[in-house]
Parts: sequence; structure tokens; C-alpha cells
Amino acid sequence: MTDPISRRAAELLHLRQRSLGKGAPVSLPITPTSVFNLPGDPAGFAQYGRFDNPTWEATEELLGHLDGAPALAFPSGMAAIAAAIFAAVKSGDRILLPADGYYTTRILSERFLNRLGVSFDLRPTRQFLEKGFEGYSLVFAETPSNPGLDLCDLQQAATLAKEAGAVLVVDNTTMTPFGQNPLDLGADIVVAADTKAPNGHSDALFGHVASRDEPLLQAMRDWRKLSGSIPGPFEAWLVHRGLETLELRFERMCTSAETIAPRLAEHVAVGSVVYPGLAGHPDHDLARRQMRRFGFLIGLTLASAEAADRFIETCTLILPATSFGGVHSSAERRARWGDAVEPGFVRLSIGCEPCEELWAAISAALDEVAT
Repeated sequence: MTDPISRRAAELLHLRQRSLGKGAPVSLPITPTSVFNLPGDPAGFAQYGRFDNPTWEATEELLGHLDGAPALAFPSGMAAIAAAIFAAVKSGDRILLPADGYYTTRILSERFLNRLGVSFDLRPTRQFLEKGFEGYSLVFAETPSNPGLDLCDLQQAATLAKEAGAVLVVDNTTMTPFGQNPLDLGADIVVAADTKAPNGHSDALFGHVASRDEPLLQAMRDWRKLSGSIPGPFEAWLVHRGLETLELRFERMCTSAETIAPRLAEHVAVGSVVYPGLAGHPDHDLARRQMRRFGFLIGLTLASAEAADRFIETCTLILPATSFGGVHSSAERRARWGDAVEPGFVRLSIGCEPCEELWAAISAALDEVAT
């Protein structure tokens, strides 16, 4: 008998087939329309492009299939995060955010939530559970954190959130549903930037939320419709296509990362390596319990900002770019964005290049840095 995630992967490739009539196109059509033919009573029919679109609904079906819950598509990961937060909080509420997670979530809260009467506190991911969640209406977790790759126990976080009466939102961008399923571990809402590995080709911005809580899901659906935070059909089509190969790409990327991480740790130019798959990672045991794979992101620290920039610019098989999860390996020095990391810290996203060829290019670039 296959495991559940393998079964989901196999079924995903045939979800569309279930609704196809004879002579229908096998590939998903793009439906670029703002209006629908709507005579008479509009109830029960597609009404307007801000409410419905067949292309993004087909993509939501795939995303929901992988997350094991109904999904809603958004034009970016931050749009999905905003929907989850704004749909679940009200003036006077207090929320908890990771101090070391994706920085834009903190900026959103500081810039807009504060002036609406919603306060927030910060905790490092590794200490996220230590003081409990009493007094919070929403708890936002990110594990592994971006870019430091620290972990927190999601099952325990869900228990604490339930005891406190808080909504637990988990950002699953770094792992995808093939790496871990936060809803299965007790989260109320999962959010993700599908711009990353789900799309996989660095040619579309996209995000989604998924939840088994119908009132929360409806609130996020209403937020999307009323705020106009909708994805485009072309972007939805690109993500739909990307999702069909996500399992293959994720497997290749994780396997290569698991091979390359220990080699990086032994290179003379590298001061330290952060990767949940290494036995020396402080959260390695938790990663083995909570995650199916250790992911494709690796953090490495070089001697200086100049050394990090030189490594990235010298490596012939690394794209110097922000974001991650593409078929191409990419890297960036995260301190340039203000993350609380060493000046020489590099977030390396392992792509789909043949592993030994990729390692040869990385090793050669590190050798140059070391000289």
C-alpha cells in the first residue's frame, strides 16, 4: 500500500480527467474573462471576474488536494497571508509572529495592523512555544523559518493554540505539502507562496490559503472578493502546470540538498551550515518527526559580505536572485534585506540541476573564495 502523500501525488495528475467530457481538452484552458453570460437569476452561476474564474478554480482544486482541505488562490504569498490575518482578527486583538520568519509579515503588521488596533508580539521560532499562547487571538508560525531554517513543533503549537482559543496559521512556503502538512498536525489555516516551488519556474506570482474551518474559509473568501485580491487566469494556469511536476522537482531538489549540505559543512571557506537534515542541527530530531523531507534550502555563512557576494557571482550554476524554489539553483546574501543574520550568510536554494554537476560548480566557486 502506498503512503497518503504518494497517493495524493498520483491522483493529482488525474483530477481534471474526472470532469472531462468526450472531446474536451486534456490541458487546462485559460479563461481570460471579466464577465460571464448571465441572463435572469444569477444565483448558482459564475457572475463576475472578481468572484469566479474557472482557471484559478482548477488550480485551487490541485492545491486543496495536496493540502487535504479546500483552498483559495491569491495573487501572491503576501496576499494570502494578509487574507488569513485580516479575516481572522479584529480591533483590540493581539497576535504572535515569528521574530525570524519572512520579514514582510512583520512589516505588514507594524505598518497597518497597529493603526487598526491590532497589536503584535515577536518570538524566535525555536522559542516560539515557551510562554504559551494565552492572550493571543491569532498565532502565526513559520517552520522551517526563512531564512534561518529553525523549527517549532506544530503539533504542540496546535494544542497550545486550541487551549488559548487562538487561530493557528502556518506558513508552509519552505516545505510545500510534499514536505509537511500543517493542517494534519492541527493548524487552522495554512498559507503559502506558490511563487516558489509549486510554480517552480520563476515566472508567476501566486499564493494560497487552505483550511478545514468553514467560517474561517468563508471569511477569507469574502476578503478576497471585497478587497479584489484575486489571481490572474494566466498566473493560475502557470501554477497549475507547475503543480503537476512538483513532486518530481521537490524530490530531486531535496535529495541534492541532502547530498550537498554535509559537503558544504566540510569546505574550508564555509564557517557554518544550517540545514535541518544535518545531525548537528538543533532541531534535527523534530525535523525527522514532523517533515517528510529536510527541504531544499541551505543556509551557509562565509567569512564576510564580500566573500558571500563573490561566491554567488562566481558560481556558474547559481542564479543571483531573491526568492527560491525554482528549477535553477539560486542564492542571495540575506543581510542585504535586513534579516538578522551574519553579513556573510547565504540562503542557497537547490534546484534541479544534476547533483554532481551542481556540486562541482559550487565547490569551484568556494575554492576561489578560499584563496
